[in-house]
Amino acid sequence: MSISLNFELNDRDLEHFHKAMKAAQESAKDRTAEDIVMCSGKLLEDAAKVHIPDFIKERLLRLDDMIAMVRDEGWHLPEEDRQRVLSALVYFCDPKDIIPDNVEVLGFLDDAVMIELCVRDLKHELDAYDDFCDYRDHEAKRRGQDPAKLGREEWLESRRNELVDRMHVRREREFGTGYGSSSGYASKHESYTRGWRPGVFKFG
Repeated sequence: MSISLNFELNDRDLEHFHKAMKAAQESAKDRTAEDIVMCSGKLLEDAAKVHIPDFIKERLLRLDDMIAMVRDEGWHLPEEDRQRVLSALVYFCDPKDIIPDNVEVLGFLDDAVMIELCVRDLKHELDAYDDFCDYRDHEAKRRGQDPAKLGREEWLESRRNELVDRMHVRREREFGTGYGSSSGYASKHESYTRGWRPGVFKFG
């Protein structure tokens, strides 16, 4: 037997998370990109060791995608976009969680809420990266090659540039409109087969 719970956070509720993000960014201003990626990945490693609800797992997979965007040599984000992703990841390096991660079942709930906010803010980056991974995975299968080995070929670079340009256009079109109407969990992601990416989060 399972139950379904729906809850809504208003602007006043979300302000608490925005303040937590700003505090994390301030405390992490001297951290290197490698350090941010490593400690964000550590959260995923810890989550994989305990029982967590599926709706939290789904959000953690998107955190894994954010980390992969920075690590993926084939994607190779422009520096400005890379810094946007790193600025989102710093919260997950802060040991002072709103809910301690060792709390059974709900320990990663605050992380899931923050991931949801980050996914909305990085919607266009994540959409472009999903398209890139799907394209790379398709081409790897067509060529009978390992997708991890395709990142530096000329045709892939051309496709990457096309997707990054499209991402910038879409983001600029929505400039000043807040987080937008989609959180990155639109219907296409419900049936989306994740293309290869250098992710670390695994669960059964």
